Amino acid sequence: MAKDTDKKKSKKLPATVIGVDIGGTGIKGGIVDLEKGVIVGERYRIPTPKPSTPEAVAEVVAQIVAELSSRPEGPAADVPVGVTFPAIIQHGVARSAANVDKSWVNTDVDALFTKVLGRDVHVINDADAAGLAEVRYGAGKGKMGTVLVITLGTGIGSAFIFDGRLVPNAELGHLEIDGHDAETKASAVARERDGIDWDEYAVRLQRYFSHVEFLFSPELFIVGGGISKRSNEYLPSLQLRTPIIPAQLKNHAGIVGGALQAALLLGTKRHTPAGALALTPPDLG
Repeated sequence: MAKDTDKKKSKKLPATVIGVDIGGTGIKGGIVDLEKGVIVGERYRIPTPKPSTPEAVAEVVAQIVAELSSRPEGPAADVPVGVTFPAIIQHGVARSAANVDKSWVNTDVDALFTKVLGRDVHVINDADAAGLAEVRYGAGKGKMGTVLVITLGTGIGSAFIFDGRLVPNAELGHLEIDGHDAETKASAVARERDGIDWDEYAVRLQRYFSHVEFLFSPELFIVGGGISKRSNEYLPSLQLRTPIIPAQLKNHAGIVGGALQAALLLGTKRHTPAGALALTPPDLG
């Protein structure tokens, strides 16, 4: 009986939502099928403008959303847009800026994009978006307890999920290990910069993941980022208590996660933290 009552109270999510993933070199968007967690049709990408000021980036996001909205499978104009951004996002405001213009710091990104697009926009940290997508649709689906999604790229991104709820802005790439910011030694870019082979890189990852494991005792590590395509080169070498597996959604994780969190925030007050909402799916329609 309680289950029926809960179901009646749950909100119905739109079938599709536009997700946009902002990166240092490119801004890409897609129409996301929320039931399956896949992108419908082709992604649409425009290079990140130089300089990547708030106004310039907002204009590119508007172009991408306009293109995707014009497609037959595009969602209705009253459906919010989900945008991922490479920064700490607190109540819609950027508190840092990674690989984008420093003028983003303290910009109300939610308000800016909502004004330029003329529709509701919800912004989320890019690693948090990837984490939501992996736990809802990918490698962490159905896993309870603490799940840590670690992305290895230019730096180290992280998403902290506990019992299906996001704990936003967990900057675990900036943990200090052996006197260094962890991502300066263990990111994918650090491996390329230092010219080390996979075995030596695995040693660095072992030090990093062992430290994170000690601090949080997670149920599962999920490793994402472009380098996850080569996970067989280094994951088998890691000796951890915690299972560690590659991400499944690959380069689509940001778009899918951004769209998902926008849908979960549908009908809430702007600036509601994504972590305040359960990831357990309401009715999909």
